[in-house]
Amino acid sequence: MIRISEIKLPLQQAQTLTHAPEILQAAIIKKLGIQPSDLIDFSIYKRGVDARRKNAILFVYILDVQLRNEAAILKKFQRDAHVKLAPDMQYQFVARADSENASRPVIIGFGPAGIFAALILAQAGFRPIVLERGKAVRERTKDTWGLWRKKVLDPESNVQFGEGGAGTFSDGKLYSQIKDPKHYGRKVLTEFVKAGAPEEILYVSHPHIGTFRLVGMVEQMRQTIIDLGGEIRFQSHVTDIVLEQQQVRGVVLANGEQIATQHLVLAVGHSARDTFTMLHQRGIYIEAKPFSIGFRIEHPQSLINTARYGPYAQHPVLGAADYKLVHHASNGRSVYSFCMCPGGTVVAATSETGRVVTNGMSQYSRNERNANAGIVVGISPEQDYPDGPLAGMELQRQLESKAFELGGQDYCAPAQLIGDFLSNRPSSQLGQVTPSYTPGVKLCNLADALPEFAIQAMREAIPVFAKQIQGFDLADGVLTGVETRTSSPIRIKRDDLSLQSINTQGLYPTGEGAGYAGGILSAAVDGIRVAEAVSLAMSKTSSR
Repeated sequence: MIRISEIKLPLQQAQTLTHAPEILQAAIIKKLGIQPSDLIDFSIYKRGVDARRKNAILFVYILDVQLRNEAAILKKFQRDAHVKLAPDMQYQFVARADSENASRPVIIGFGPAGIFAALILAQAGFRPIVLERGKAVRERTKDTWGLWRKKVLDPESNVQFGEGGAGTFSDGKLYSQIKDPKHYGRKVLTEFVKAGAPEEILYVSHPHIGTFRLVGMVEQMRQTIIDLGGEIRFQSHVTDIVLEQQQVRGVVLANGEQIATQHLVLAVGHSARDTFTMLHQRGIYIEAKPFSIGFRIEHPQSLINTARYGPYAQHPVLGAADYKLVHHASNGRSVYSFCMCPGGTVVAATSETGRVVTNGMSQYSRNERNANAGIVVGISPEQDYPDGPLAGMELQRQLESKAFELGGQDYCAPAQLIGDFLSNRPSSQLGQVTPSYTPGVKLCNLADALPEFAIQAMREAIPVFAKQIQGFDLADGVLTGVETRTSSPIRIKRDDLSLQSINTQGLYPTGEGAGYAGGILSAAVDGIRVAEAVSLAMSKTSSR
């Protein structure tokens, strides 16, 4: 198989490809200088959009091509970086369980990292036990709507806790900038397709699924793990880890039950603050890490479409436009867009009583009226929270409590019009943009919600962003606070080779909560890596 990159087609041609694949066939034949009979088959590996020239938008393809004389073609194009041998992306298991191995690995958390750690271990025959503090995804969805519609928070079942993890209530983005030499990301996408995701996620450059589709997929993957001998226990909150000379021997649940294990995968997510505290008390090495704080910003999606696609703004093939923005402010802080959700909504994402947190969410259709994204400022332990490994977590809590107070202490969120924010005056009434956050917003001056350096940096950044996205500084656009859970405030440091905690044998930290991922895809990939480390360790143990 040969991989060809940088095949470009105008938008008008690309939209007909589902009905006329001969357009791509012709492009392959022209690029390689071959006869039509030499082309056996081809598939789309990746498809992106080049919208730098709004009047001449292009679709850019990477194609995997099967030819009759591939060796000759590779020799002919040996100096062309756009024609090369396609890599083998088939997933290979590093170890299989011994039929006599009675020991079982335990996984805490059933978000993307936990799901894929469990799936790989189950497929390899290790029969994992998964302990999830929250509920199954459909029950969890009802509890989450309870906060959004009735202002009732369940601290154990919400946007952060429950089957599927925090990514279930998001845009369902499935792309990442991580290095992935072993093509684990392909394994993730393939398993998602098996579980019901649309096949297009295998090739579009910015694949996403959306919350409603994720629910059914998570249920299907859970059943696959169970069918392979795994066990999933919901409402099983791990409150302690049993250690013997800093070697894992088991876990303790909130109901007092103990489960023995010598291989414990910790996939708890970035909001498991009570777990972080317990780990610190048990002497497991953790350290504070950088994260970001800010607000959600909302514009009409039509404004973003026009800014990105010009005369093709409403083209059905292009869909809702997104953006990615970065500004290095004069006070030394970096401001950037985070988790951009085209055609989506701003959602209440707290998991603790008396606190307000925002996040963004989109459905697969991305057809809501507004676009939203986090506009956040990077902070670091050296500069902003130097008082120990849990200091960043406590800063998050302080900011979320302040947001709860500014929002009226009923889980409404504090909000401000962009024009008022830039002019440092409280907002008193909404304009053309209706905020999507439920249970609702309370207008105020958001300058009181974050440290002055963050406010200053964002006020500088928004007009700069407007030079890239025309209208980004729309006076009637809405800012909603606060966005604090951009990533974990801690890292549970692990050994580079064994992927175990650097001072606790048998503990395998993984995913966002451990500080080793950011988003669904990277967390899932990290879950695979840790599952392989566990598989190898258990295989060595059983062979002794």
